[in-house]
Amino acid sequence: MSQPVEVRFQTVDLAALEALRGRIALICDGDKPASAAARALNRLTKGALTRALQSKEMADLKPGESMELAFPTGLQADALQLVRLARKATLHEARLAGASVAKRLDGGQVTLVAEAHPRAADIAFGLAMRAYDFSAHKSATPKSFGAVVVAVADPEKVAAEAAPMAAVAEGVFFTRDLVNEPANILTTDDFAARLAAMQELGIDVEILEEDQLAKLGMKALLGVGQGSESPSKVVVMQWRGGAEGDAPFALVGKGVVFDTGGISIKPAGGMEEMTMDMGGAGVVAGVMRTLALRRAKANVVGLVGLVENMPDGRAQRPGDVVRSMRGVTIEVINTDAEGRLVLADVLWYAQERFKPVGMINLATLTGAIIVALGHENTGVFSNDDALCDAFLKAAAAEGEGAWRMPMGPGYDAKLKSRIADIVNSCGRDGGSITAAHFLRRFVKDEVPWCHLDIAGTALLKSDSALAPRGATGWGVMALNRLIRDRYEGK
Repeated sequence: MSQPVEVRFQTVDLAALEALRGRIALICDGDKPASAAARALNRLTKGALTRALQSKEMADLKPGESMELAFPTGLQADALQLVRLARKATLHEARLAGASVAKRLDGGQVTLVAEAHPRAADIAFGLAMRAYDFSAHKSATPKSFGAVVVAVADPEKVAAEAAPMAAVAEGVFFTRDLVNEPANILTTDDFAARLAAMQELGIDVEILEEDQLAKLGMKALLGVGQGSESPSKVVVMQWRGGAEGDAPFALVGKGVVFDTGGISIKPAGGMEEMTMDMGGAGVVAGVMRTLALRRAKANVVGLVGLVENMPDGRAQRPGDVVRSMRGVTIEVINTDAEGRLVLADVLWYAQERFKPVGMINLATLTGAIIVALGHENTGVFSNDDALCDAFLKAAAAEGEGAWRMPMGPGYDAKLKSRIADIVNSCGRDGGSITAAHFLRRFVKDEVPWCHLDIAGTALLKSDSALAPRGATGWGVMALNRLIRDRYEGK
């Protein structure tokens, strides 16, 4: 697994500033050298720091952005990077400041001087998040960032604040690695094996194979994968950090390791990105890893349905009728609307077996949600205002875009089938909403539930604030915060 960049916290040594090599990144507030380290650097550079702080370039920077003085006079360092960040900065601004430093990491020595900044731990977290690099399949030597020294007034205090953030970073990295992996590497077998390895963290992992799924009646899920050589599976991950006997909170993820569309095959252009169609399962896995690493005091169960949607002589056809675990029959209108078939059975199984206090599912479910919200927000659908509001609050606090979408009887009526109970696809108009209504048919009325359509946020073609191009790990931070604030100690 890709590892977060190593961050070391130590006290500010003013006498050592002149001899520091590589890059010095200085957190700056205002147009004058305010901290002791800033004043020392200003003296060493013969006032260059003050001139830079009072320049138009610095004034035009937004919080978290930076400018650079190359080969500054009076210092051994190759560069002095000035990062604009007020002492009263928000959490997101502090993370952006760290990310600004990470963008310039090149393997050399880096010292980030945050001195007594109250958000030093958040700055370090932003740096670690943006320094992610997926290079597992490149022949060249993988990029090495080395350790970053973060100079602060109280290293022990900041390190303690940063410890749970390190667990979140590792969970995000685990999700990003899974989503970035090609499908010939991340088969259903390999995916399940990576999840099984988390037993060493204290997570109870159970893998349900096809014969077990058939006995349970999961014919909707099995129908999706019947055209693939990779066996379909459901992986159940239980973290028992709460009170014994308390019902868990459930996370359910769509894990289509590759989606050709099946017989309703997708266009060739862009199909290579369908390696990310297991993004929902990847987020569930990342959250479970984070909970275990930080020893969360909550009972949480994560369930993922792992399949591959391929066309061959055994593949499911448009017009087929399958019976779900719930007993609801489904007319398959479009085999490319496969994720909801997977989730239907896993959602029902989660409720029947675990009787959860609440449930959230994640899926790269529809292109329609990208048309509606672009790549800035995940679509949120829910049957429960309290759970939905709590999630939206958590997502906003973590800077992960999320927007609640409507649901209503008019959309639900579109699911009616001529020959079965419901259809799996209702056409283009309101496509993300009718998909949510399909899933709603497999959620019990008494179970608070949210559906997160992450098709637009799981993987990006350009850099985002805290991630390079590719998998983002969207949702790990928000769900971890939701569980921490709503379910721990309850």
